[in-house]
Amino acid sequence: MKFAARATAISPFLAMAYGEKATTLSEQGFDVIRLNIGEPDFGAPLAVVEAMKSSLDEPSYAYTSALGTPELRQAIARFYQQKHNVNVTPSRIVVTAGASAALLLASAALVEPGDNVILGDPSYPCNRRFLNAFGADVTLVPTNSKNNFQLTAKEVEKYWQPNTKGVLIATPANPTGTAISVDELTAIGQICKSRGGFLIVDEIYLDLSLHSERDSDTSPLQTVLTKHHLSECTIVINSFSKYFGMTGWRLGWCVVPENMTPVIERLAQNLFICPSTLAQHAALACFTPASLAQCEANKATLVKRAELVFFAIDKMGLKIDAHPDGAFYAYINIRNTGLNAIEFCDKLLAHHHVALTPGNDFGEHNAEHYVRLSFATEEGKLKEGLRRIALFVSSLDDVTN
Repeated sequence: MKFAARATAISPFLAMAYGEKATTLSEQGFDVIRLNIGEPDFGAPLAVVEAMKSSLDEPSYAYTSALGTPELRQAIARFYQQKHNVNVTPSRIVVTAGASAALLLASAALVEPGDNVILGDPSYPCNRRFLNAFGADVTLVPTNSKNNFQLTAKEVEKYWQPNTKGVLIATPANPTGTAISVDELTAIGQICKSRGGFLIVDEIYLDLSLHSERDSDTSPLQTVLTKHHLSECTIVINSFSKYFGMTGWRLGWCVVPENMTPVIERLAQNLFICPSTLAQHAALACFTPASLAQCEANKATLVKRAELVFFAIDKMGLKIDAHPDGAFYAYINIRNTGLNAIEFCDKLLAHHHVALTPGNDFGEHNAEHYVRLSFATEEGKLKEGLRRIALFVSSLDDVTN
């Protein structure tokens, strides 16, 4: 039996691979601190859990529309109005089996073999895999800390080729947590629109700002949906996994141009039938005042953890070249340790039982000089993990402060 080239060519997802290594050590009796996975430790809002429990009294759940239930699509639209002051018609909202399904559907709808799509480097590895699966050629554009590890309009112009179909940007991004400036994102959108291309914006960390409320007017964390003149070429991806803490529930959504909805519907019908009916019913409880208050409290906890992490990393002689605007990641420059990212993560896990993710997961440009730390874990474990990392770094002869 011969496997398809797309299956054999794909590289491992290192964040998950290091999770498996951590599990092996845990099963051997070691106390392993997992700072490698972007999974919020607080879980779903209590009201969502209660809604799921109540729903289990029903004897069966039928398929919903491939676009999601009307009630949930309307609730998401109201959320955009209340939280982001932007009107989005429910007809443009498609509920999906996680943000991954939204990106898969967008890729299926927009690219064909031989098409080119521009992404920044570093970036979330699965995004380019979705595009590759449908035959797209991905250009990874090296970014730098001066520009928050985000693409610029000038770079998009430079790397746009005759076969380029569009650009994919995450803001805030994984692994850096940095956001693109609103002006730069708008300029990139204008380039895509003028050339008949698309702009996919991954906003799954949009509501996990690390800025204080007093900085809200200057925060770069604004949905691209406020740029109505770009609505015909822009696809927005979001998820219940991060802000709402519902990773394993596998529920997300995308906002697409009006004329794209029936295209996505046909693809979703054939590829997924529909998102989980149970998860959709329970997710309606995400938008109650109590649930939103719980999510905001969780966000405040992440802000405190971020301060703890930034201080600890600086104290141990390592650097964060561009401080995150949102999410729960620290993209750490380890160049002065004398180790590359794989060596650093392997030795740290083997000798101090802390799991991080090597920068190699996220790109090619200078990836070996960075590791990603996720602070989406309980504070006690986080402090212990940072203590062990500091101990490991101090043991390396090549470290220079």
